[in-house]
Amino acid sequence: MQTNAGADIFRKCREFGDADRAREEGWYPYFRPIQENRGSRVVIDRRELIMAGSNNYLGLSMDPRVEEAAQAAITKYGTSCSGSRFMNGTFEIHEELEHALAEFVGMEAALCFTTGYQTNLGAISALLGPNDHLLTDKYNHASIMDGIFLASGINRSSLVVRYKHNNIDDLERILGRIPENTSKLIVSDGVFSMEGDIVRLPELKAVAERYGAGVYIDDAHGIGVIGDGGGGVVDYFGDSGLCDLVMCTFSKSFGSIGGFVAGESEVIDYIRHFARPLIFSASMSPPNIAAARVALEIIKSEPERVQRLQAIARKMIDGFASLGFNVGVTETPIVPLHIGDDGKTFSFWKALYEAGVYVNPVISPAVPPTRSLIRTSFMAIHTDDELDEVLEIAGREGRKLGII
Repeated sequence: MQTNAGADIFRKCREFGDADRAREEGWYPYFRPIQENRGSRVVIDRRELIMAGSNNYLGLSMDPRVEEAAQAAITKYGTSCSGSRFMNGTFEIHEELEHALAEFVGMEAALCFTTGYQTNLGAISALLGPNDHLLTDKYNHASIMDGIFLASGINRSSLVVRYKHNNIDDLERILGRIPENTSKLIVSDGVFSMEGDIVRLPELKAVAERYGAGVYIDDAHGIGVIGDGGGGVVDYFGDSGLCDLVMCTFSKSFGSIGGFVAGESEVIDYIRHFARPLIFSASMSPPNIAAARVALEIIKSEPERVQRLQAIARKMIDGFASLGFNVGVTETPIVPLHIGDDGKTFSFWKALYEAGVYVNPVISPAVPPTRSLIRTSFMAIHTDDELDEVLEIAGREGRKLGII
């Protein structure tokens, strides 16, 4: 049968050559396999590097207590639940973890998903119905936007507006133009994953109350990171009533994988019955559930870990800034080095990599065009000597490239 070559669905795949060119030129930074994980250091290409690009903020992914709990869960429950939460995939340990999480964040109930990405995808798409309005910060994580896209596909009359980053005046301006009798939900990161700054939550909540809007906070980079007890943004501001729903992933501070959303019991039960990514995905595996459960207890019982992380954040923000790097508005162990040019960003990444420091180069669409950056992120298990070495190498290589 004769085919129309121009209509070949795979044509764009064969014509995509950017990655191959980057590999040939030696600066392709993605999908590099880690051969050994040594906590604050990793082995890649048979070389040991300081890991300055991980979200394992408290270093719990290799904590012996977390590993032991995961192994014990495999022995008791096996490696997989082999079904969705809706059917045969709810284990007793799922519910035990959910009860503990709800108590920790000061909410009535919680619901666990298989990944953090699916948590946002499922919860947002379940909540957003026809003619509902959703207001989202322009710098929110991609999983939030994808939850909105899923909802928009299901309910084509849902209305979405993006407001300027952490700009409460712009948020209020938009809310003032929405009809008073329509349902509204404001969604924001708690800690912004590229900027490292913290949502202005008390002001956001005050505006939300004036206009009758709900507040949904993605605290993936906040829980275990900020607040006296590592409880995230509501702990940081000292009031669990500042949001209606809070979500978090287990792939950061909890050293596992999965995610949860917490809020009023009736709201969580509604999400449980309408979130497609929950209903049509296999549930969190037993070792991941057990790992997250023990990690939660460690966060609660060892606040010194969180305090150490916060001290490291201050050290690295001040250290990079004193070298002349533009660290933006960060307040957390996410310390972006703003460069603004894709070529220089990749050149700086390569120089750091070859000098023994692993970081993450970030370009559009993860950040707006002309705002490319090197994303550094730090863990409570980093030593002062390692942190000083990162600063020394970054300063030396940054000067060579004319970045500072």
